[in-house]
Amino acid sequence: MVRKSFFLATAASLLLAVTAANAANLIVGSSTEPSSIDPQFSRTGNNQNIAMQVFDRLLETDTTIGIHPALAVSWTNIDPLTWHVKLREGVKFHDGSPLTAEDVMFSLTRAKNIPNSPAPFSGNVASIDSMKALDDLTIEFKTKKPTPDFIEQVGFVYIVSKKAAETATIEDFNSGKAAIGTGAYKFTSWTPGDNVTLTRNDAFWGKAQDFDKVTIKFISNDASRVAALRSGSVDLIDAVPPGDVKTITATSGLQVYSIPSARLIYLALDTARDQSPFVTDKAGKPLEKNPLKDKKVRVALSQLINRQLIIDRILDGSGEAAGQLVPGGVAGNDESIEAAAYKPEEAKKALADAGYPEGFGITLHTSNDRFPGDSEVAQALGQMFARGGLKVNGVVAQPYNVYTKAASAQEFSAFIFSLGNSTPTSATGLRNLLMTNNKEAGTGSFNRTRYSDPVFDGMMNEAMAEFDPEQRIQLLQQATKYVFADMPVLPLYWQKVHWAGKANITYDANMTEDTSATLAKLVK
Repeated sequence: MVRKSFFLATAASLLLAVTAANAANLIVGSSTEPSSIDPQFSRTGNNQNIAMQVFDRLLETDTTIGIHPALAVSWTNIDPLTWHVKLREGVKFHDGSPLTAEDVMFSLTRAKNIPNSPAPFSGNVASIDSMKALDDLTIEFKTKKPTPDFIEQVGFVYIVSKKAAETATIEDFNSGKAAIGTGAYKFTSWTPGDNVTLTRNDAFWGKAQDFDKVTIKFISNDASRVAALRSGSVDLIDAVPPGDVKTITATSGLQVYSIPSARLIYLALDTARDQSPFVTDKAGKPLEKNPLKDKKVRVALSQLINRQLIIDRILDGSGEAAGQLVPGGVAGNDESIEAAAYKPEEAKKALADAGYPEGFGITLHTSNDRFPGDSEVAQALGQMFARGGLKVNGVVAQPYNVYTKAASAQEFSAFIFSLGNSTPTSATGLRNLLMTNNKEAGTGSFNRTRYSDPVFDGMMNEAMAEFDPEQRIQLLQQATKYVFADMPVLPLYWQKVHWAGKANITYDANMTEDTSATLAKLVK
Protein backbone atom coordinates (compact mmCIF):
# COMPACT_ATOMS: atom_id res chain seq x y z
CA MET A 1 0.00 0.00 0.00
CA VAL A 2 2.81 2.38 0.89
CA ARG A 3 4.63 1.56 -2.33
CA LYS A 4 1.46 2.05 -4.35
CA SER A 5 0.76 5.42 -2.73
CA PHE A 6 4.30 6.57 -3.40
CA PHE A 7 4.06 5.47 -7.02
CA LEU A 8 0.75 7.29 -7.51
CA ALA A 9 2.11 10.45 -5.91
CA THR A 10 5.19 10.33 -8.08
CA ALA A 11 3.18 9.68 -11.22
CA ALA A 12 0.88 12.58 -10.38
CA SER A 13 3.78 14.94 -9.86
CA LEU A 14 5.34 13.93 -13.17
CA LEU A 15 1.99 14.39 -14.92
CA LEU A 16 1.74 17.88 -13.45
CA ALA A 17 5.28 18.54 -14.62
CA VAL A 18 4.34 17.63 -18.19
CA THR A 19 1.39 19.99 -17.99
CA ALA A 20 3.66 22.76 -16.69
CA ALA A 21 6.18 22.06 -19.42
CA ASN A 22 3.47 22.28 -22.07
CA ALA A 23 2.71 25.73 -20.66
CA ALA A 24 6.37 26.49 -21.48
CA ASN A 25 7.46 27.34 -17.97
CA LEU A 26 10.72 26.06 -16.50
CA ILE A 27 11.60 25.70 -12.82
CA VAL A 28 15.29 25.17 -12.06
CA GLY A 29 16.69 24.04 -8.72
CA SER A 30 20.05 25.80 -8.37
CA SER A 31 22.71 24.94 -5.82
CA THR A 32 23.94 28.52 -5.53
CA GLU A 33 22.53 32.03 -5.34
CA PRO A 34 23.99 35.19 -6.89
CA SER A 35 25.45 37.94 -4.75
CA SER A 36 24.25 40.54 -7.25
CA ILE A 37 22.31 40.84 -10.49
CA ASP A 38 24.97 43.23 -11.82
CA PRO A 39 26.66 40.98 -14.42
CA GLN A 40 30.02 42.68 -13.91
CA PHE A 41 30.05 42.41 -10.11
CA SER A 42 31.69 38.98 -9.94
CA ARG A 43 33.04 36.36 -12.33
CA THR A 44 32.03 33.57 -9.94
CA GLY A 45 29.70 30.93 -11.29
CA ASN A 46 26.81 31.71 -8.97
CA ASN A 47 26.59 35.21 -10.48
CA GLN A 48 27.38 34.26 -14.05
CA ASN A 49 24.63 31.64 -14.21
CA ILE A 50 22.08 34.43 -13.85
CA ALA A 51 24.00 36.99 -15.90
CA MET A 52 24.31 34.80 -18.99
CA GLN A 53 20.54 34.55 -19.33
CA VAL A 54 19.87 38.30 -19.14
CA PHE A 55 23.02 39.80 -20.67
CA ASP A 56 25.31 38.92 -23.56
CA ARG A 57 29.04 39.05 -24.26
CA LEU A 58 30.99 39.68 -27.42
CA LEU A 59 31.76 35.95 -27.57
CA GLU A 60 29.98 32.81 -26.50
CA THR A 61 31.30 29.30 -25.91
CA ASP A 62 29.99 25.92 -26.92
CA THR A 63 29.81 22.88 -24.66
CA THR A 64 33.52 22.12 -25.06
CA ILE A 65 34.77 25.74 -24.64
CA GLY A 66 35.04 26.53 -28.34
CA ILE A 67 34.48 30.24 -28.94
CA HIS A 68 31.89 31.67 -31.34
CA PRO A 69 30.60 35.13 -32.31
CA ALA A 70 27.86 36.62 -30.12
CA LEU A 71 27.47 40.41 -29.95
CA ALA A 72 30.69 40.62 -31.97
CA VAL A 73 30.52 39.06 -35.43
CA SER A 74 34.16 39.62 -36.41
CA TRP A 75 37.49 40.78 -34.99
CA THR A 76 40.55 41.69 -37.02
CA ASN A 77 44.13 42.15 -35.83
CA ILE A 78 45.30 45.18 -37.85
CA ASP A 79 48.77 45.30 -36.31
CA PRO A 80 50.32 44.06 -33.02
CA LEU A 81 48.56 46.83 -31.05
CA THR A 82 45.37 47.42 -33.06
CA TRP A 83 42.13 45.45 -33.30
CA HIS A 84 38.88 46.20 -35.12
CA VAL A 85 35.75 44.57 -33.70
CA LYS A 86 32.49 44.56 -35.66
CA LEU A 87 29.23 44.30 -33.70
CA ARG A 88 26.10 42.42 -34.70
CA GLU A 89 23.41 44.46 -36.47
CA GLY A 90 19.86 44.73 -35.15
CA VAL A 91 20.53 43.81 -31.51
CA LYS A 92 18.23 45.56 -29.05
CA PHE A 93 18.30 45.90 -25.29
CA HIS A 94 15.25 44.79 -23.34
CA ASP A 95 13.98 48.39 -23.24
CA GLY A 96 14.03 48.53 -27.05
CA SER A 97 17.12 50.70 -27.45
CA PRO A 98 19.72 49.49 -30.00
CA LEU A 99 23.11 48.07 -29.05
CA THR A 100 25.88 50.40 -30.21
CA ALA A 101 29.63 50.71 -29.93
CA GLU A 102 29.08 53.24 -27.14
CA ASP A 103 27.43 50.57 -24.97
CA VAL A 104 30.34 48.20 -25.49
CA MET A 105 33.00 50.83 -24.77
CA PHE A 106 31.10 51.95 -21.67
CA SER A 107 30.81 48.35 -20.45
CA LEU A 108 34.51 47.62 -20.92
CA THR A 109 35.42 50.84 -19.12
CA ARG A 110 32.98 50.17 -16.28
CA ALA A 111 34.36 46.66 -15.72
CA LYS A 112 37.64 48.12 -14.42
CA ASN A 113 36.19 49.56 -11.24
CA ILE A 114 33.29 47.64 -9.73
CA PRO A 115 33.39 48.33 -5.97
CA ASN A 116 33.86 45.37 -3.61
CA SER A 117 33.98 42.78 -6.38
CA PRO A 118 35.15 39.40 -5.03
CA ALA A 119 36.20 38.24 -8.51
CA PRO A 120 36.51 41.24 -10.84
CA PHE A 121 36.63 41.49 -14.62
CA SER A 122 39.46 44.02 -14.37
CA GLY A 123 41.96 41.53 -15.78
CA ASN A 124 39.85 41.11 -18.91
CA VAL A 125 40.11 44.78 -19.83
CA ALA A 126 43.57 45.65 -18.48
CA SER A 127 45.23 45.35 -21.89
CA ILE A 128 43.07 48.13 -23.39
CA ASP A 129 44.96 51.37 -23.99
CA SER A 130 42.23 53.18 -25.93
CA MET A 131 38.90 52.62 -27.67
CA LYS A 132 37.32 54.55 -30.52
CA ALA A 133 34.01 54.07 -32.33
CA LEU A 134 34.64 54.03 -36.09
CA ASP A 135 30.89 53.87 -36.60
CA ASP A 136 27.87 52.71 -34.57
CA LEU A 137 28.86 49.07 -34.88
CA THR A 138 32.67 49.13 -35.24
CA ILE A 139 35.24 49.70 -32.51
CA GLU A 140 38.96 50.27 -32.88
CA PHE A 141 40.95 49.04 -29.89
CA LYS A 142 44.55 49.93 -29.11
CA THR A 143 46.31 47.65 -26.63
CA LYS A 144 49.12 48.58 -24.25
CA LYS A 145 51.26 45.77 -25.60
CA PRO A 146 50.83 42.93 -28.10
CA THR A 147 47.92 40.80 -26.86
CA PRO A 148 47.24 37.76 -29.08
CA ASP A 149 44.27 36.60 -26.97
CA PHE A 150 42.74 40.10 -26.80
CA ILE A 151 39.34 39.01 -28.09
CA GLU A 152 39.21 36.17 -25.55
CA GLN A 153 39.92 38.66 -22.78
CA VAL A 154 37.37 41.37 -23.63
CA GLY A 155 35.00 38.89 -25.23
CA PHE A 156 33.84 37.46 -21.93
CA VAL A 157 32.83 40.72 -20.26
CA TYR A 158 29.07 41.17 -20.06
CA ILE A 159 27.72 44.15 -21.97
CA VAL A 160 25.31 46.47 -20.19
CA SER A 161 23.21 49.37 -21.44
CA LYS A 162 25.01 52.68 -21.04
CA LYS A 163 21.68 54.45 -20.68
CA ALA A 164 20.49 52.10 -17.93
CA ALA A 165 23.77 51.58 -16.07
CA GLU A 166 25.68 54.86 -16.32
CA THR A 167 24.45 56.17 -12.97
CA ALA A 168 23.15 52.88 -11.58
CA THR A 169 24.02 51.44 -8.18
CA ILE A 170 24.26 47.76 -7.38
CA GLU A 171 20.82 48.10 -5.77
CA ASP A 172 19.45 49.36 -9.10
CA PHE A 173 20.59 46.13 -10.74
CA ASN A 174 19.25 43.98 -7.91
CA SER A 175 15.83 45.64 -8.09
CA GLY A 176 15.73 45.24 -11.87
CA LYS A 177 15.82 48.95 -12.66
CA ALA A 178 19.23 48.69 -14.33
CA ALA A 179 19.12 44.99 -15.24
CA ILE A 180 18.59 45.77 -18.92
CA GLY A 181 20.47 43.40 -21.17
CA THR A 182 20.28 41.97 -24.67
CA GLY A 183 19.98 38.37 -23.50
CA ALA A 184 17.48 35.62 -24.23
CA TYR A 185 15.53 36.34 -21.05
CA LYS A 186 14.41 39.51 -19.28
CA PHE A 187 14.96 39.94 -15.57
CA THR A 188 11.70 40.00 -13.61
CA SER A 189 12.54 39.70 -9.92
CA TRP A 190 14.99 38.49 -7.30
CA THR A 191 13.84 37.37 -3.88
CA PRO A 192 17.11 36.79 -1.97
CA GLY A 193 17.23 33.39 -0.35
CA ASP A 194 14.38 32.14 -2.51
CA ASN A 195 14.36 32.65 -6.29
CA VAL A 196 15.02 34.67 -9.42
CA THR A 197 12.33 34.90 -12.10
CA LEU A 198 12.86 35.64 -15.78
CA THR A 199 10.61 36.05 -18.81
CA ARG A 200 11.42 35.27 -22.43
CA ASN A 201 12.80 38.05 -24.62
CA ASP A 202 10.86 37.63 -27.85
CA ALA A 203 13.10 40.21 -29.56
CA PHE A 204 16.27 38.20 -28.81
CA TRP A 205 18.79 38.27 -31.64
CA GLY A 206 19.72 34.59 -31.21
CA LYS A 207 17.83 31.31 -31.14
CA ALA A 208 14.21 31.42 -29.99
CA GLN A 209 13.79 30.05 -26.48
CA ASP A 210 11.31 27.35 -25.49
CA PHE A 211 10.19 28.79 -22.15
CA ASP A 212 7.90 31.73 -21.48
CA LYS A 213 8.87 32.01 -17.83
CA VAL A 214 11.86 30.69 -15.90
CA THR A 215 11.99 30.42 -12.12
CA ILE A 216 15.36 29.65 -10.54
CA LYS A 217 14.91 28.34 -7.01
CA PHE A 218 17.89 28.38 -4.68
CA ILE A 219 18.22 24.98 -3.03
CA SER A 220 21.72 24.71 -1.59
CA ASN A 221 21.18 21.39 0.19
CA ASP A 222 22.00 18.50 -2.15
CA ALA A 223 19.42 16.10 -0.76
CA SER A 224 16.68 18.74 -0.89
CA ARG A 225 17.54 19.62 -4.47
CA VAL A 226 17.37 15.99 -5.60
CA ALA A 227 14.14 15.49 -3.65
CA ALA A 228 12.63 18.54 -5.36
CA LEU A 229 13.34 17.01 -8.76
CA ARG A 230 12.01 13.59 -7.80
CA SER A 231 8.84 15.10 -6.34
CA GLY A 232 8.21 17.16 -9.45
CA SER A 233 8.45 20.59 -7.82
CA VAL A 234 11.33 21.53 -10.14
CA ASP A 235 12.05 20.52 -13.72
CA LEU A 236 15.85 20.67 -13.76
CA ILE A 237 18.64 20.71 -11.16
CA ASP A 238 22.36 21.37 -11.27
CA ALA A 239 25.25 20.12 -9.14
CA VAL A 240 23.80 16.62 -8.91
CA PRO A 241 25.70 14.79 -6.14
CA PRO A 242 27.77 12.02 -7.75
CA GLY A 243 26.27 9.48 -5.36
CA ASP A 244 22.78 10.20 -6.71
CA VAL A 245 23.60 9.87 -10.41
CA LYS A 246 22.88 6.14 -10.65
CA THR A 247 19.63 6.42 -8.70
CA ILE A 248 18.31 9.30 -10.80
CA THR A 249 19.36 7.60 -14.03
CA ALA A 250 17.38 4.52 -13.02
CA THR A 251 14.26 6.55 -12.16
CA SER A 252 11.54 6.52 -14.78
CA GLY A 253 10.79 9.98 -16.13
CA LEU A 254 14.16 11.46 -15.17
CA GLN A 255 17.51 11.66 -16.91
CA VAL A 256 21.04 12.83 -16.13
CA TYR A 257 23.34 14.97 -18.30
CA SER A 258 27.08 14.70 -17.55
CA ILE A 259 30.41 16.00 -18.84
CA PRO A 260 34.02 16.17 -17.59
CA SER A 261 34.60 19.82 -16.73
CA ALA A 262 37.62 22.11 -16.86
CA ARG A 263 37.05 23.18 -13.24
CA LEU A 264 40.02 22.61 -10.97
CA ILE A 265 39.34 22.04 -7.29
CA TYR A 266 42.41 23.10 -5.34
CA LEU A 267 43.71 23.85 -1.86
CA ALA A 268 44.99 27.43 -1.66
CA LEU A 269 47.82 28.14 0.78
CA ASP A 270 48.85 31.42 2.38
CA THR A 271 52.37 31.57 0.98
CA ALA A 272 52.86 35.35 1.05
CA ARG A 273 52.61 36.43 4.71
CA ASP A 274 55.21 35.95 7.43
CA GLN A 275 52.38 35.18 9.84
CA SER A 276 49.14 33.50 8.90
CA PRO A 277 45.87 33.83 10.87
CA PHE A 278 45.02 30.13 11.18
CA VAL A 279 48.47 28.56 11.57
CA THR A 280 49.49 27.64 15.13
CA ASP A 281 51.85 25.46 17.10
CA LYS A 282 50.58 22.12 18.43
CA ALA A 283 49.28 23.90 21.55
CA GLY A 284 47.14 26.25 19.49
CA LYS A 285 49.29 29.36 19.88
CA PRO A 286 49.98 31.52 16.78
CA LEU A 287 53.29 30.79 15.07
CA GLU A 288 55.62 33.72 14.48
CA LYS A 289 56.90 32.06 11.30
CA ASN A 290 54.43 30.90 8.65
CA PRO A 291 55.38 27.34 7.59
CA LEU A 292 53.29 27.60 4.42
CA LYS A 293 55.94 29.89 2.94
CA ASP A 294 58.33 26.89 2.85
CA LYS A 295 58.12 24.82 -0.33
CA LYS A 296 59.13 21.70 1.63
CA VAL A 297 56.01 22.10 3.75
CA ARG A 298 53.80 22.59 0.71
CA VAL A 299 55.27 19.47 -0.91
CA ALA A 300 54.61 17.54 2.30
CA LEU A 301 50.99 18.67 2.46
CA SER A 302 50.48 17.60 -1.15
CA GLN A 303 51.99 14.17 -0.42
CA LEU A 304 49.60 13.72 2.51
CA ILE A 305 46.61 13.99 0.17
CA ASN A 306 45.19 10.79 -1.30
CA ARG A 307 43.45 12.34 -4.28
CA GLN A 308 42.14 9.11 -5.76
CA LEU A 309 40.56 8.14 -2.45
CA ILE A 310 38.68 11.45 -2.40
CA ILE A 311 37.50 10.88 -5.96
CA ASP A 312 36.41 7.30 -5.29
CA ARG A 313 34.83 7.71 -1.85
CA ILE A 314 33.37 11.22 -1.89
CA LEU A 315 32.79 11.84 -5.60
CA ASP A 316 31.80 8.31 -6.54
CA GLY A 317 34.35 8.46 -9.34
CA SER A 318 33.22 11.83 -10.72
CA GLY A 319 36.64 13.41 -10.98
CA GLU A 320 40.20 13.13 -12.26
CA ALA A 321 43.26 13.67 -10.06
CA ALA A 322 45.01 16.91 -11.04
CA GLY A 323 48.54 18.27 -10.93
CA GLN A 324 48.06 21.46 -12.97
CA LEU A 325 45.45 24.03 -13.94
CA VAL A 326 43.71 22.58 -16.99
CA PRO A 327 42.95 19.00 -18.04
CA GLY A 328 44.04 17.27 -21.21
CA GLY A 329 42.28 18.66 -24.26
CA VAL A 330 42.67 22.29 -23.16
CA ALA A 331 45.62 24.07 -24.76
CA GLY A 332 48.37 24.65 -22.23
CA ASN A 333 48.03 21.31 -20.48
CA ASP A 334 51.45 19.64 -20.07
CA GLU A 335 51.11 15.86 -20.31
CA SER A 336 54.36 15.37 -18.39
CA ILE A 337 52.88 16.82 -15.19
CA GLU A 338 51.22 14.16 -13.06
CA ALA A 339 49.09 14.53 -9.96
CA ALA A 340 51.18 14.28 -6.80
CA ALA A 341 51.31 10.73 -5.45
CA TYR A 342 50.15 9.84 -1.94
CA LYS A 343 53.40 9.42 0.03
CA PRO A 344 52.70 9.93 3.75
CA GLU A 345 56.10 8.70 4.98
CA GLU A 346 57.98 10.99 2.61
CA ALA A 347 55.69 13.81 3.70
CA LYS A 348 56.58 13.33 7.36
CA LYS A 349 60.28 13.40 6.47
CA ALA A 350 59.79 16.60 4.46
CA LEU A 351 58.05 18.23 7.43
CA ALA A 352 60.93 17.22 9.68
CA ASP A 353 63.47 18.57 7.20
CA ALA A 354 61.57 21.87 7.17
CA GLY A 355 61.83 22.09 10.96
CA TYR A 356 58.41 20.72 11.90
CA PRO A 357 59.05 17.12 13.04
CA GLU A 358 55.97 17.31 15.27
CA GLY A 359 53.91 19.14 12.69
CA PHE A 360 51.95 22.31 13.42
CA GLY A 361 48.36 23.43 13.80
CA ILE A 362 46.12 24.51 10.94
CA THR A 363 42.48 25.31 10.23
CA LEU A 364 40.91 24.46 6.88
CA HIS A 365 38.16 26.60 5.38
CA THR A 366 35.72 25.67 2.64
CA SER A 367 32.42 26.54 1.05
CA ASN A 368 29.52 24.18 1.70
CA ASP A 369 27.39 24.85 -1.36
CA ARG A 370 29.68 25.71 -4.28
CA PHE A 371 30.33 22.28 -5.80
CA PRO A 372 29.37 18.70 -4.94
CA GLY A 373 31.15 17.43 -1.84
CA ASP A 374 33.04 20.63 -1.05
CA SER A 375 32.66 20.39 2.72
CA GLU A 376 33.19 16.60 2.69
CA VAL A 377 36.44 17.07 0.74
CA ALA A 378 37.62 19.53 3.39
CA GLN A 379 36.82 17.04 6.15
CA ALA A 380 38.76 14.35 4.28
CA LEU A 381 41.76 16.66 3.89
CA GLY A 382 41.62 17.41 7.61
CA GLN A 383 41.73 13.70 8.43
CA MET A 384 44.63 13.11 6.02
CA PHE A 385 46.63 16.00 7.47
CA ALA A 386 45.93 14.80 11.01
CA ARG A 387 47.19 11.32 10.15
CA GLY A 388 50.33 12.98 8.79
CA GLY A 389 51.10 14.63 12.10
CA LEU A 390 49.43 18.02 11.80
CA LYS A 391 47.02 19.27 14.45
CA VAL A 392 43.87 20.20 12.59
CA ASN A 393 42.31 22.89 14.76
CA GLY A 394 39.11 22.89 12.77
CA VAL A 395 37.36 22.52 9.43
CA VAL A 396 35.09 25.51 8.86
CA ALA A 397 32.42 25.42 6.14
CA GLN A 398 30.54 28.54 5.07
CA PRO A 399 27.92 29.49 2.46
CA TYR A 400 29.68 30.50 -0.74
CA ASN A 401 28.37 34.09 -0.73
CA VAL A 402 30.05 34.66 2.63
CA TYR A 403 33.05 32.46 1.98
CA THR A 404 34.25 34.00 -1.28
CA LYS A 405 34.35 37.50 0.22
CA ALA A 406 36.39 36.30 3.19
CA ALA A 407 38.79 34.36 0.96
CA SER A 408 39.31 37.41 -1.24
CA ALA A 409 40.05 39.46 1.88
CA GLN A 410 42.83 37.00 2.86
CA GLU A 411 41.09 35.90 6.03
CA PHE A 412 42.19 32.25 5.71
CA SER A 413 45.42 30.24 5.80
CA ALA A 414 44.42 27.12 3.88
CA PHE A 415 41.18 26.99 1.98
CA ILE A 416 39.47 25.01 -0.76
CA PHE A 417 38.51 26.89 -3.87
CA SER A 418 37.89 26.16 -7.52
CA LEU A 419 38.63 27.75 -10.87
CA GLY A 420 36.63 26.90 -13.94
CA ASN A 421 38.59 27.46 -17.14
CA SER A 422 36.20 29.09 -19.61
CA THR A 423 38.57 29.86 -22.48
CA PRO A 424 40.24 27.59 -25.06
CA THR A 425 43.68 27.90 -23.43
CA SER A 426 45.10 28.02 -19.92
CA ALA A 427 46.38 31.60 -20.32
CA THR A 428 43.47 33.40 -18.69
CA GLY A 429 43.32 31.02 -15.74
CA LEU A 430 47.07 31.18 -15.10
CA ARG A 431 47.05 34.97 -15.38
CA ASN A 432 44.16 35.39 -12.95
CA LEU A 433 45.05 32.71 -10.41
CA LEU A 434 48.83 32.71 -10.07
CA MET A 435 50.38 35.85 -11.50
CA THR A 436 51.19 38.67 -9.08
CA ASN A 437 48.08 40.57 -8.00
CA ASN A 438 48.31 43.82 -9.93
CA LYS A 439 45.11 45.64 -10.76
CA GLU A 440 46.75 48.00 -13.24
CA ALA A 441 48.36 45.12 -15.15
CA GLY A 442 45.18 43.05 -14.90
CA THR A 443 46.95 40.07 -13.34
CA GLY A 444 46.19 38.00 -10.26
CA SER A 445 42.50 38.92 -10.09
CA PHE A 446 41.75 35.58 -8.36
CA ASN A 447 45.10 35.36 -6.56
CA ARG A 448 43.57 35.25 -3.10
CA THR A 449 46.82 34.19 -1.41
CA ARG A 450 48.90 36.99 -3.03
CA TYR A 451 51.48 34.49 -4.29
CA SER A 452 54.14 36.28 -6.35
CA ASP A 453 57.03 34.97 -8.42
CA PRO A 454 58.75 37.39 -10.85
CA VAL A 455 60.16 34.52 -12.92
CA PHE A 456 56.70 33.05 -13.48
CA ASP A 457 55.29 36.51 -14.25
CA GLY A 458 58.00 36.96 -16.88
CA MET A 459 57.26 33.56 -18.44
CA MET A 460 53.58 34.41 -18.63
CA ASN A 461 54.19 37.85 -20.11
CA GLU A 462 56.26 36.21 -22.84
CA ALA A 463 53.55 33.63 -23.53
CA MET A 464 50.78 36.21 -23.65
CA ALA A 465 52.68 38.33 -26.16
CA GLU A 466 53.34 35.45 -28.58
CA PHE A 467 51.11 35.52 -31.69
CA ASP A 468 52.23 32.15 -33.08
CA PRO A 469 49.68 29.67 -31.61
CA GLU A 470 52.00 26.66 -31.34
CA GLN A 471 54.82 28.64 -29.78
CA ARG A 472 52.38 30.29 -27.40
CA ILE A 473 51.10 26.94 -26.17
CA GLN A 474 54.65 25.72 -25.59
CA LEU A 475 55.39 28.83 -23.53
CA LEU A 476 52.23 28.27 -21.49
CA GLN A 477 53.29 24.69 -20.85
CA GLN A 478 56.71 25.85 -19.67
CA ALA A 479 55.14 28.40 -17.34
CA THR A 480 52.76 25.74 -16.02
CA LYS A 481 55.58 23.30 -15.30
CA TYR A 482 57.55 25.98 -13.48
CA VAL A 483 54.79 27.32 -11.26
CA PHE A 484 53.19 24.03 -10.25
CA ALA A 485 56.59 22.69 -9.21
CA ASP A 486 56.54 25.51 -6.64
CA MET A 487 53.08 24.44 -5.41
CA PRO A 488 51.53 27.83 -4.57
CA VAL A 489 48.23 25.96 -4.66
CA LEU A 490 47.72 22.22 -4.37
CA PRO A 491 45.65 20.87 -7.28
CA LEU A 492 43.21 18.21 -6.12
CA TYR A 493 41.02 17.16 -9.05
CA TRP A 494 39.02 18.22 -12.07
CA GLN A 495 35.41 17.46 -11.41
CA LYS A 496 32.88 15.72 -13.59
CA VAL A 497 29.61 17.64 -13.48
CA HIS A 498 26.02 16.47 -13.67
CA TRP A 499 22.62 18.00 -14.26
CA ALA A 500 19.32 16.12 -14.05
CA GLY A 501 15.88 16.86 -15.41
CA LYS A 502 12.53 15.50 -16.40
CA ALA A 503 12.28 13.39 -19.53
CA ASN A 504 10.40 16.10 -21.43
CA ILE A 505 13.45 18.40 -21.18
CA THR A 506 16.93 18.08 -22.69
CA TYR A 507 19.97 19.92 -21.36
CA ASP A 508 23.34 20.74 -22.93
CA ALA A 509 25.94 19.58 -20.40
CA ASN A 510 28.92 21.89 -20.76
CA MET A 511 32.54 22.07 -19.62
CA THR A 512 32.06 25.60 -18.28
CA GLU A 513 29.37 24.28 -15.90
CA ASP A 514 26.81 26.89 -16.87
CA THR A 515 23.29 26.38 -15.55
CA SER A 516 21.00 28.36 -17.81
CA ALA A 517 17.56 28.10 -19.35
CA THR A 518 19.24 28.91 -22.67
CA LEU A 519 20.80 25.43 -22.57
CA ALA A 520 17.50 23.67 -21.88
CA LYS A 521 14.94 22.66 -24.46
CA LEU A 522 11.55 21.01 -24.53
CA VAL A 523 11.36 17.60 -26.15
CA LYS A 524 9.09 18.16 -29.13
